[in-house]
Amino acid sequence: MAVPVSFAEPLWLLLLLALPPLAYAYVRLERGRHVALQMSRQEAMKGVKTWVVYARGSIQYVRWAVLALLVLAMARPQWLDYQEQETVQARDLFVVLDVSHSMLSKDLAPDRLEVAKALATKWINDRPGDRIGLVLFAGGAFTHCPLTLDHRLLRAFLANAQVGRLPEGTAIGMGLATALHHLARSSSAAGKAVLLLTDAENNSGTIGPLQAAEMARALGIRVYTIGLGRDGVVESPTRKRFDGGYDFARRPMTLDTALLQRMATATGGRFLRADDAATLSAVQRELNALEKAAVQRTVVVRRTELFFGVLAVAFCLLVFELLLRWGPLRVITV
Repeated sequence: MAVPVSFAEPLWLLLLLALPPLAYAYVRLERGRHVALQMSRQEAMKGVKTWVVYARGSIQYVRWAVLALLVLAMARPQWLDYQEQETVQARDLFVVLDVSHSMLSKDLAPDRLEVAKALATKWINDRPGDRIGLVLFAGGAFTHCPLTLDHRLLRAFLANAQVGRLPEGTAIGMGLATALHHLARSSSAAGKAVLLLTDAENNSGTIGPLQAAEMARALGIRVYTIGLGRDGVVESPTRKRFDGGYDFARRPMTLDTALLQRMATATGGRFLRADDAATLSAVQRELNALEKAAVQRTVVVRRTELFFGVLAVAFCLLVFELLLRWGPLRVITV
């Protein structure tokens, strides 16, 4: 830990080394003086030692303390106030979330969509200085929240994301292309990236996933793909009821990990797989490191001069010493 006090002119402190021998020589000289009689008051002649007797022997040390304080004042003591400033290079990021009906599959608790929301929320919380937007896609895609620094609003939009507001299907390429369009048109940030969360059953859209990935590569935008769900027989929605709910049945499902891996590799991003509770925890840890800006810390030191206070203390001690010396401790030589 840094010492909070420093001296602007520390060489003056060398004078402090001269004070002890000077004080010793002065005491020797005073003892050699011939004094016939010293008294302060009548009680002292009767053998009663008052506070005056003790104070007279110590009063000289006040003056030496004053000299030491004057030396400290010449060295200019300063109080150092350390403040650490953080500088973070802001980036523009998009979360692209799959809201197709297959995201209601229950192989992840409570379902794939809620797990995706939780992962995206954690990612947003770890990036308070970045502008982040939200795109939802199913059979089509739309911007649910534009780029914003208001992450509380963004998290509200994310929590409100639901299945059934878009045509049936999974158009991964359309979702990614929508985010790329916004980043290319309205972002001038040096760092741009997309977090794509899907169960990778691409089956619709006029722009394919790999075509969209090539667009991202051309624009210099990294795409991080998160595959949600496991392969095999999964309890998944089969049809939508009149009341807006879904009927569920167990059916085989396959996550196209090769597609998500190729999309991430083409753009310089990464592919992560979340298919159970254990891998979900690992994905959360790895997501925290993705597109996290390096924080530059600068230590700012504010200096407050203290020599005025030291001089004030020295002046008060000097006045106190003079008042005692010429008052109750006054010496009468006969």
